[in-house]
This record gives sequence, structure tokens and C-alpha cells, in this order.
Amino acid sequence: MDSDMAMVGGGAGALRDFVLAHPRLFVLTGAGCSTGSGIPDYRDSEGAWKRRPPMNFSTFMGSALSRSRYWARGMIGWRMFGNVAPNAAHLALARLESQGRLSCLVTQNVDGLHERAGSRDVVDLHGRMDRVICTQCGHMLPRAHMQASLESLNPDWLDLDATDAPDGDADLDGLDFSGFQVPPCPVCGGILKPDVVFFGETVPRDRVARANDGLAHADAVLVVGSSLMVYSGYRFVAAADRAGLPVAAINLGRTRADPLLALKIEQPCADTLAALLPLLSKDEEAGARPEGGAHGLGGF
Repeated sequence: MDSDMAMVGGGAGALRDFVLAHPRLFVLTGAGCSTGSGIPDYRDSEGAWKRRPPMNFSTFMGSALSRSRYWARGMIGWRMFGNVAPNAAHLALARLESQGRLSCLVTQNVDGLHERAGSRDVVDLHGRMDRVICTQCGHMLPRAHMQASLESLNPDWLDLDATDAPDGDADLDGLDFSGFQVPPCPVCGGILKPDVVFFGETVPRDRVARANDGLAHADAVLVVGSSLMVYSGYRFVAAADRAGLPVAAINLGRTRADPLLALKIEQPCADTLAALLPLLSKDEEAGARPEGGAHGLGGF
């Protein structure tokens, strides 16, 4: 985009102008949307890893010891992750959806907090941690059931504690994980994994198709709390830019799409979105909300 149009800062007032000018937003959220709920994020302000990248699919599937390590850490981490609550960012986005301002909400997060906040049309791009799936037969079970099985099989681990890590993980290292028991699929005896897209897996086509459809009916893109370093999310911003749609971002630090942004607000997502709602309410009371439908992307 033309760099003369780019704007950094401005807070909720600038975001208000962006929202009013573009009545159908494609929203893409990342880890920064959920840090206000107490979930740690993966990357620093420069977009670099804060910690070792998460376990990839081939490692998980290729080693029983790796799976034991994964589920041991996950059993401890679920104590916090399974009880997190939506914050003001999730609640504000649900409110914007109820006002008819969104064409689609796509999240790279796996915490399910958008749905818990009341959002109805959510594309969970990378899946959900509150579900567990068998890699052999496809049987699905609630993560809470998996937690109960893990705790029952491993009572000696229940008193352990560790620092919370992103996505239900915990920094539990330096232990012998070979004795940690992981239950098999109750239907076929296969390997159970969280119903999330691990590194090394591809995002299911139907989720990408739903997101593309939402983008096709959008006036603009709003990125909330993502550095966009992972291509699965960045692809939608790149597509919007190719189609001439303006892109705004609320993010603390650098994003992969900084050269493409029409507006960037480097403030906490929850604070910015919470401050946005009363501004929009005032405009609605004054009859300032623009009329008309979205022009969309046509045949994108």
C-alpha cells in the first residue's frame, strides 16, 4: 500500500474511524488477543520465539516417549488453560459481530474463547484444545475426559507444579517421562492427540474455504494480536492486500505485514477494543454509522 496512508498509533479513535469506514470486517486474531486472559504467547515484540517452538506432528507421532512428555506437560498445563475466561477483547469482538459489523472471525488461537464470549461465526483455523481426536479412527472426546484419564493413570504426578506455557503447555522438564501413562483411543486403541493443527500438519481445506468466503464478503481486514509470522494466518492478509482491501492491526510489536498496513495500533488488544465500543455507540446514537453493503472481493 502507499506508505503515505499508513498510520501508527491513534488508539481507539483511529480504530473507530476505520470500523465506520468499512462496515464488513474480516477479523483475524492471534495470541495477543488471549494474553489478557492469562494465556502466555509464543513470540516477543520482534516476532521471534520466546521459547523453543512447540512439538511438531512427526515427533509426536513417531515416539511414545515424546507423547508421554507432551501429555505430562499438558496435564499440568490444563489446570490453568481449561479454566481461562474470555477477556474484553473477545467480548468486544462478539459485540461487533452482533452488530453486524463482521463478515467473518478467523482465529489462530486454540483456546475456544471467542465462542465462550458469544461469537457465533468463528473459524478455528488451528483447531481447539478442548477436544481430543484419535489419529486412527477419528473418534472425538472432550479434553476434560482425557484429563480425567491422565490423572487417574498418573496419580504420582498430581502434586507437580510448573510455570504455565502457551496453549495449555507447562514448563515441566528434567523429569523421566517414560513412566507417564497415556491412554489409547477407547474405540480402536489408536493414538490420541489434541484436535489442533501441529507444526508439520496442514490446515483443513474446509476451514481455509470458510475463511476465504468471509474475506470475499469483507470491506477490510482487522488483525487483532498477531505477529502474522505463521503463513496460515498471513495468507489472508496478503490476499486482502492483493485485492486492494485496507488492513488494520492491533498488536504490540512488529508484524510480518507491517508494510501492508493502513493502520497499526500498538496497544493491548483488550484495552483498545473495550474503548472502541462506547465510541461506536455514540456514533450510532448520532446516526453516524455509514449505510450500504460491502463491496467484497467478488470472485476471490
